[in-house]
Order: sequence, then structure tokens, then C-alpha cells
Amino acid sequence: MSISYKDSGVDIEKGDLFVERISKMVKSTYNQQVVSGVGGFCALYALDSERYLASSTDGVGTKIKLAIELGLHDSIGIDLVAMCVNDLICSGARPLFFLDYFASSKLDLEVSESVLKGIVQGCLQSQMALIGGETAEMPGMYQPGDYDLAGFSVGEVKKSDLIDGLNLVSGDSLVAISSTGFHSNGYSLVRKILEIKNSSIELKKACLIPTKIYVKTILSLLGSNRNMIKGIANITGSGFLNIPRINEKFDYHVTHAHELPSSMKEVCDLSGLDDVELHRTFNMGVGMVVATNKPDEIIKKLAELGENSFLLGNVTEGSGKIFLNGKEL
Repeated sequence: MSISYKDSGVDIEKGDLFVERISKMVKSTYNQQVVSGVGGFCALYALDSERYLASSTDGVGTKIKLAIELGLHDSIGIDLVAMCVNDLICSGARPLFFLDYFASSKLDLEVSESVLKGIVQGCLQSQMALIGGETAEMPGMYQPGDYDLAGFSVGEVKKSDLIDGLNLVSGDSLVAISSTGFHSNGYSLVRKILEIKNSSIELKKACLIPTKIYVKTILSLLGSNRNMIKGIANITGSGFLNIPRINEKFDYHVTHAHELPSSMKEVCDLSGLDDVELHRTFNMGVGMVVATNKPDEIIKKLAELGENSFLLGNVTEGSGKIFLNGKEL
């Protein structure tokens, strides 16, 4: 019997509907400096005639529950930073600073310090400053031992350097950069599978591998190859459905198979789900996708930067759909 994301308590369609319903309300607050807001990987705000401020916010989701279960909190902070900055750099922005929010039933100094060390490590990897945050104790809101995190990252990008997908054309290629695992999405389903299948502690620990931070890779790639890069997608919540966010006037075709990290393959096999459902939920071993007209050169440069990358598929005229070996996701 297969175990779906909806079985684990998460309704992706309802989440998408919520964003659609609030969009008009949110846009009523915009002024002429707002370039993009709800719907993109990050928000853009015109700072002056030459620069945009880019911002993104995110959390770690129920991966935290797995960390609490195992008593391992040192990598969750890295996840928090990664989930924010990996969205931020899709615009080509350089991260500047980060703020965090830590809420718990009752402050545990050992746990909170371990989490903060991870946040600091994530900020160092992202080459940005941790300049502020908030800690809240809410015993009436959280169960004893529980905590939650949110992060906020801000960066900047020159208007002339913005990566916005507008130069995309039919025939461009998709290059995938490998992930370290599930990153920090789909963990309500991951945890459900681990629970039902009575999985080993070793597999659970493997599922805590932190989200990879791609800041240095993407900024280095853009430094000498910006004219080859048409768009960038962070493969985060909803898996491969993130790819059309590059430019929804095109369709995207995933045609090349790739090897999954061993822990991810084991969990996916245990789920019993088909490839379409898996690619709608998980990143399936792909951390970032780069749309380019020079895939061989981009893959070569990524190898020089120490990244495993591969040709994933191609772009055609369309309406924002994505296809996996001919099947629409």
C-alpha cells in the first residue's frame, strides 16, 4: 500500500489555493518600489535606480520533529538558513544578512544553543551576517520539548544582473545540481513512512542530513557565465513543480534519469508511490535547476566548483506545465 503526502496530513492543493486567495489582499499593500512579491522564489524591492533588495522567508517544517525524536539539533539551523538563501539566489542576489525566530514551550539552553550554532554555520556558508532574531517561550502553544523556527534573509542584486527567466526560449536546456537528500521538504510524509515501516535509527539519522547551501556555487557560476544562465529554480516544497516558476510561459520536460542519494532511494521505495507523485512531493536528488543555452559549459563549470550536475531536460513553448518522461506532473 502506498503512503501519499495527503495521507500524512499535508494538502498541497489547499496550500496553493490559499496563496491564490490571499494574493489580491497582499498586493493591496504594494507601492511602486515592489517589483515582485507573492509567487516568486524571493521578493524584489527597488532600492534605488540600480539595485534591488531581495528577500525570502521560510522554516524547516516537520524535519524538526525528527531532530527532536533523535535528540540531534546541530544541523537544523543550517537547514533554516539554506531554505531561505537557496530561494534568494534564484534571482542572482548576493545574501547580505539573516534574522531568525525561535519559539518553544520552555527554553532549553543546550538545545537552543545547538540550533543557533547551526544557524551561525549556515550564515558563514552563505557569507552573510546574522544580525538579529527573536526567542519566544509559549508553554500554552507548544508541547514540552517542542520548538519551531523561522528565518528571514535579505540580499541585493543589480538590476542589470537580475535572473528573472524572461530571456528563456524554446530549446533551452535544464541542468540539475544534485541535492544532499530530501533537504527540508516533505518531512510529514518522510516521517510517516519511517514510522509505518519501522525504519532503523541509521536511516532516520540519514534523513537529517542538512539542506545543501548553494550560495557560493551559484554566485561563482554567475560570475563568469551570467549570459548563459536564463533562470534558476530551487527544488523545494512541491518538488519538480517548482521548475515552471522560472517562467510560466513555457513548458518543462524532464527526460533524463538520475541516481538518488541512498537514504532517499530507500524511503521512496518504502513509500510505494509512483514516479509522478514522488516528483510532485520530493526534490528527487535535485537541489537546484539552471535553465541555460549552454548546458555542456555549465556542467563543466559546476564540476570545477565541486558540484555533481547533469542534464535534466529541456524547455518548449507552453503554459507553465512540467512533464516527466511525457507525463504531466
